[in-house]
Amino acid sequence: MIIKGNIVLKENERIDDLQRNGYQIIQNPDKFCFGMDAVLLSGFARAKAGSRVLDMGTGTGIIPILLAAKTEASYLTGLEIQEESADMARRSVALNGLEKKIAIVTGDIKEAGNLFDAASFDVITCNPPYMIGQHGLVNPGDAKAIARHEILCTLEDVIGQAAKLLKPGGNFFMVHRPFRLAEIITLLCQYKLEPKRMQMVYPFVDKEPNMVLIEANRGGRPRMKVEKPLIIYREPGVYMPEIYDLYGY
Repeated sequence: MIIKGNIVLKENERIDDLQRNGYQIIQNPDKFCFGMDAVLLSGFARAKAGSRVLDMGTGTGIIPILLAAKTEASYLTGLEIQEESADMARRSVALNGLEKKIAIVTGDIKEAGNLFDAASFDVITCNPPYMIGQHGLVNPGDAKAIARHEILCTLEDVIGQAAKLLKPGGNFFMVHRPFRLAEIITLLCQYKLEPKRMQMVYPFVDKEPNMVLIEANRGGRPRMKVEKPLIIYREPGVYMPEIYDLYGY
């Protein structure tokens, strides 16, 4: 199905409204659709006017598209190893008329330091796979498995490559799981990315946090701000006001 110009919507794909600047995104629910974590990361990340931004493991391009709507970054690049996802991301970029502002590159996070010039980005974002190894996986080649499990890259791969590609003073933003927070902070410090800001995300006010948002600065001085907790739901099915704001409702 041709949806705009020569942009084709393929089998099982759909178009979702992002509630920002009229932007839309092409997704295939049989493969992988963006989740709350990507939206939270796009709200937590900061990019000054004129910034060059890299999103590692961009999937279908949700974070670059949302950051194009929410920030004054001059140019955004999404790096994605799965060609099918990268293709959807490119078509979404074209669908929104953002070809001059967003580029989608097919490539491996582990090789990012060879794909881009060293110290060439002001901001790097990443919503990486959270789960260690392949325990319990039926098909490790499945798109959803690759997005959720450290099959093709590890946390250290992500942080190490970010350290190579960030300019001195540049900022790294990541969403992850609290159970790996000690490992996250240890690796950030090991690669001279100083943790500067952190926010815990709770599904409900009386539940344990299930996500953590973290900002680190390349070469920054030790001092981290812990922001107030972010609560997702007021009650089942009803977001807190901050979440409606993030989604643009």
